[in-house]
Amino acid sequence: MEPSQELDRNTQIHVVGISGSMRLGSHTRMALEIALRGCQRAGATTELINLRDYALPFCAGKMGELERNQDVMKLRQSVQQAQGVILGTPVYHGSFSGVLKNALDAMGFEEFEGKVVGLLGVSGGAFGAADALTGLQVVCRSLHAWVIPQQVSIAEAWNVFDADETIKDHGVERRLLSVGQQVVRFAYLHTSKQALEFLHQWEEAVANPGGGTRVQIRPEAEPGQSQ
Repeated sequence: MEPSQELDRNTQIHVVGISGSMRLGSHTRMALEIALRGCQRAGATTELINLRDYALPFCAGKMGELERNQDVMKLRQSVQQAQGVILGTPVYHGSFSGVLKNALDAMGFEEFEGKVVGLLGVSGGAFGAADALTGLQVVCRSLHAWVIPQQVSIAEAWNVFDADETIKDHGVERRLLSVGQQVVRFAYLHTSKQALEFLHQWEEAVANPGGGTRVQIRPEAEPGQSQ
């Protein structure tokens, strides 16, 4: 299916990507930009949220203090307006970054409940980001978000991207693009009028009249008996 045919003209999906890296020249940001490009190819609009540009206070359990912070409110508003979210994280000590965790702590159900979420992780080492992505899955489930099965774990990122921020590994590039496309497709299924009407009709459909028919199975005859 061509990207222009992915969405009907009356449905506009918007996806935000959140980069949990504070580094200049961040490989996480580079990977996230490619995933968002996949969203655009599938017909969605996108926004990159680089947490490096946000001065978020640490969450201390007092939500009123967070609500007085302009960057917290800006972050919440951006995520609330999206139908899909892609979280990108570097790997620190086998887990996702504290910067990303703090940003997630500053949000809640209003931002994530019912949203479709894609995940990608970037590691400088050879083991990749599997454990970090598993941790993010737990957080997203606790926020009642839908995490797509497909995710991208990038190992030895220094060998995947060039100094000019182009990607060298086209297999990884295809997987990143695919994550973006899948987020858009599932977000569309969750929000489109046609999909919701189909689900309503399916739930209200009359039960299959043949569904309760029982099939009589005769037991095998004992030795010496005719059937």
